[in-house]
Amino acid sequence: MRGAAEREPTGPKINDAIRSRDVRLIDETGQNVGVVSKVDALARAEAAGLDLVEVSPDAEPPVCKILDFGKYKYQEQKKAAEARKHQKIVEIKEIKMRPGIDDHDYDVKMRAIKRFFEEGDKVKVTLRFRGREMAHQQLGMAVLVRVKTDVEPIAKVESEPRFEGRQMVMVLAPK
Repeated sequence: MRGAAEREPTGPKINDAIRSRDVRLIDETGQNVGVVSKVDALARAEAAGLDLVEVSPDAEPPVCKILDFGKYKYQEQKKAAEARKHQKIVEIKEIKMRPGIDDHDYDVKMRAIKRFFEEGDKVKVTLRFRGREMAHQQLGMAVLVRVKTDVEPIAKVESEPRFEGRQMVMVLAPK
């Protein structure tokens, strides 16, 4: 029986996990010390009572910093949480209409569309044709052109009106 496979630790390498022979060292005050051997850098970090953390592993030689790793990890978590808090997931809201939509119904739909734009969401306007309405596609196109002109000051057309089966679809995004 095999044990669980060991996962490679995520995040930066610290202390003895650093594999490079020489490193570019930045000390605890933020001063660039220059290129030193890993053994030298580890000794300096130990003397300061801190950790040697590889902050830029892709550089040649890798850049390492002397700092408190626990504190560093905590700061990184705080930064990530702050970034997650400020990001907005853009949703696509759908508004369904018919070719023969009445003026009041149209106004209600337009108020909903404007509210979605204020919330920062995209809007997919779907115009469904039933039965013989397919013979009068120009009526449906007229409704979508009317929607486009009414929202022009606050939104831009992301995808022009197109047919998908028995319905016409147009996607609008807030400006």
